Amino acid sequence: MKNLTTTSLRVRENQLWILDQQALPQQSDWRPCPDVAALVDHIRTLRVRGAPLIGLSASLLLALLAEGGMPQPELHQALDTLRESRPTAVNLMNNLDRMKAVLTQTHFVPALVTEALRLVDEDRALCNSIADHGAKLVKPGSRLLTHCNTGGLATAGVGTALGVISRAHQQGNVEQVWVDETRPLLQGGRLTAWELGELGIPYQLICDSMAASLMAQGSVDAIWVGADRIAANGDVANKIGTYSLAVLAKFHGIPFYVAAPHTTHDPHCQNGAAIPIEQRDPREVTGVSGSFGSVQWAPLDAKVYNPAFDVTPAALISGWVLDIGIVSPAQVQQGIFQTPLK
Repeated sequence: MKNLTTTSLRVRENQLWILDQQALPQQSDWRPCPDVAALVDHIRTLRVRGAPLIGLSASLLLALLAEGGMPQPELHQALDTLRESRPTAVNLMNNLDRMKAVLTQTHFVPALVTEALRLVDEDRALCNSIADHGAKLVKPGSRLLTHCNTGGLATAGVGTALGVISRAHQQGNVEQVWVDETRPLLQGGRLTAWELGELGIPYQLICDSMAASLMAQGSVDAIWVGADRIAANGDVANKIGTYSLAVLAKFHGIPFYVAAPHTTHDPHCQNGAAIPIEQRDPREVTGVSGSFGSVQWAPLDAKVYNPAFDVTPAALISGWVLDIGIVSPAQVQQGIFQTPLK
């Protein structure tokens, strides 16, 4: 496979490397990913994260394994193992479905390589289209609030919600960005703040619990988030804490937008209640860890509830900004998400 580089993925001399997102922003640590076990570990520990990036990393690894001589039966097994690594992020399933389709071909090795590289190129194009469509909704002087991380670290391109914000800033329409720290893994504080700084976009980092007071003060003009899955009725699964922002936005009359590629849409999932929600390691709540080490602040025997995602009902969403265009609440009510998008 030819060499390639995204913000968080590299292929060098037929080896997949990932940028450890748990080590950012203090360290830029590129880790090798030679096999399925390594990638599953990277995904489950969120060294690799972001729905689009998870799918792309799995596709690239399968292609590299095929080039390395792995036979078809073992590739099928590898594909099934990767599919189970993150149950909520539907991009992973969609990408692997496409890889599985070409795996049945006689000349499956070049077909897998071609498909994996095509998926990377497509993601870059999808991100650009999302940014173009979304930037049209950002008014001059906007003070925007975002949750979790949806930039180039999570995709092959400019990102989804953060891509919109970046494009709108380039057009002179963003005054500043409020960045939720995003408990419990602090992906806003560690990743989004770092990306905005690199892009030269003015921002202020806030604790998640401060968002309501900012909205009450009239200091938030719109909220932009990403998505890990969009159900057939328009319900959206995203990083835990998204639902509360949507409720607050509805109360304060603030637009709440979801930015995602059409590959995040799952017409086979009837509604948000049918989306599988991953329960994560209790240690993410009882303490914190990173490049600085680990600290535990809760009692050793503390019981923990730690869902990775929550579901925002379609009724709370002002618009779904996709690469194919902006979907309105009226279109969702008419059933636009009930069939596959093109």
